[in-house]
Amino acid sequence: MGANLSRGPDGPEAAVSEALILLKLRHFKLKAISRFWRTPAFPEGSGPDFVNACCILQTNLTPNATLEAFHEVEAELGRARTHRWGARVVDIDLLAYEDRVLPSRQEFAHWRDLSLPDQMLHTPERLILPHPRLQDRGFVLIPLVEIAPLWRHPVSGRSVREMCEALPEADKAQIHPI
Repeated sequence: MGANLSRGPDGPEAAVSEALILLKLRHFKLKAISRFWRTPAFPEGSGPDFVNACCILQTNLTPNATLEAFHEVEAELGRARTHRWGARVVDIDLLAYEDRVLPSRQEFAHWRDLSLPDQMLHTPERLILPHPRLQDRGFVLIPLVEIAPLWRHPVSGRSVREMCEALPEADKAQIHPI
């Protein structure tokens, strides 16, 4: 989860904290939370730096119902989905759900292998799990390695630690704990 716009004087950190509270008030039990990290906006130049964190949640909801609940929390906190990868008050992504690959390995591979220009133009019409670019994003892997270093990607078989270690050093150097 992350934010790079402020809803008030407390900055984007407050939005991430508020999102965690709202998730706990719904169908989620917080099992672990990473530190908050300051990360550059992606793609470069798309807005102010983000505050990012990862958490492990327990729920009885299905993956689709989980994503729907995430979107409800985002809307409650003022998220407006105006354009892809724009600045936002809060963003809650479902990175993985156990070791499920949804809707299929073939469709997962299609979205994982999409070029960056195509990623900026197209969004999937349904939930893709695990997140198709999880392995490429330091702003996800650095917080995630704190709480789930041994979790293995169900398609690549690599652990979060291995994926994080494979990131370019220049990408990792831009990410700092708050």
